[in-house]
Amino acid sequence: MTQRLEAQLAFLAEADRLKSVLRASKLIDNSRHENSAEHSWHIMLYALFLADQAGPEVDIGRVLRMLLIHDIVEIDAGDAPIHGQVDHAAMAAKEAAAADRLFGLLPLDQAREFRALWDEFEAAETADAQFAKAIDRVQTPLANLANGGGTWREYGVTLDQLEARVGSPIRRAAPGIWAHIRPRIAAWFSANSTD
Repeated sequence: MTQRLEAQLAFLAEADRLKSVLRASKLIDNSRHENSAEHSWHIMLYALFLADQAGPEVDIGRVLRMLLIHDIVEIDAGDAPIHGQVDHAAMAAKEAAAADRLFGLLPLDQAREFRALWDEFEAAETADAQFAKAIDRVQTPLANLANGGGTWREYGVTLDQLEARVGSPIRRAAPGIWAHIRPRIAAWFSANSTD
């Protein structure tokens, strides 16, 4: 029992480092960059309060667990901005290695359980994972709308890029959310076009 508890506490101490991982996204008030722990907490709130936007087959409890751990790998791998120039294959390898190390700190049963949940989120093939991915994608566009364009301006994002990288997963698993925010996003891009 003591060995199990020590392993769990070691994982939790390591998880504290997620608070120091800065993301490309800024807070809605544009005062500073968000950290990955804040992001995880905030999108869990999104999932909890927007659960009525999920399909009937979605288990919100599982979605919340996925969202809680989905970015834990950023402790080792860092944040890969969705609109940044990223070698996706190299980043996936870094994240998989991070998942091995971090979940490997846990007792074997928990290591297997949470690694499988993380893998499910990454694959985005189940209804739970697809809704979790949709919720993960929706927060930043709303922040960018509120803070004057945020990362869209910084990365020179186009509406077509946003549709492909962000709109597609939201539309697949939370079409009502995308239908609601897409006109606001399109209006922002129309008003701020540099063409």
